[in-house]
Amino acid sequence: MRRGLVIGNWKMSVNRQSAIELVDAIIANLAVTSAEVVVCPPYLYIPEVSQHIKNTDLVIGAQNVAAHETGAYTGEISARMLKEFNCKYAIVGHSECRAYSDYTNISVAKRFCLAVAEGIIPILSTTETLAERESGKTFDVIAEQLNAVIDMAGIESFKNAVLSYEPLWAIGTGKTATGEQAQEVHGFIRQLIADKNPDIAHNIQILYGGSVKPDNVQDLLKMPDIDGVLVGGASLSADSFLKIYSSFQK
Repeated sequence: MRRGLVIGNWKMSVNRQSAIELVDAIIANLAVTSAEVVVCPPYLYIPEVSQHIKNTDLVIGAQNVAAHETGAYTGEISARMLKEFNCKYAIVGHSECRAYSDYTNISVAKRFCLAVAEGIIPILSTTETLAERESGKTFDVIAEQLNAVIDMAGIESFKNAVLSYEPLWAIGTGKTATGEQAQEVHGFIRQLIADKNPDIAHNIQILYGGSVKPDNVQDLLKMPDIDGVLVGGASLSADSFLKIYSSFQK
């Protein structure tokens, strides 16, 4: 059985003080469930948060990772740097990065490869716009995004990876895919992987992200191919984040 996974993506919504206050509140009220719980602070706060959560059940991840191992890439943070601060996970190709920072499928694949090479588990994000959904292109777009990474990294690398589906039209809009809409895409993703390696498809965790809240998480988690959630705004409140986390069975 695939283990549940709950990831809080704090984006650029905290400062140093609020980051520590948030992580303290999560730790103080963290119950035992069947899921792993992860927080992804801004790069700047990873060292301090990493120290703060030592000897707790909370795990740290990064919101991004560079497409280069080292070199003259001003402002970038490499997988090797993240590894120094015990980052277990790194989000790769978040839908906002694809939409607003012009990430290509190839540059996302490079980030994925470098994370894997450093022993960091990439959370490979897939997405589509509202226009792509309404024109019936969702599966084609998702397949292109996944196949670009498979072609570069090889299907075996997915043994140590997590996938996510984050429809751009549901991020920060208050809209969310219904459980059935999300399951349709999650099922497609798992089948695409299964066509290449059934064992990996059976074991890989696929998360849903896009305005996940305590009042809609149950509808998502009852779907067979949704193994966890990537939480944005609701992860900025310890109370709402822990309510989402507690939706997983003990």
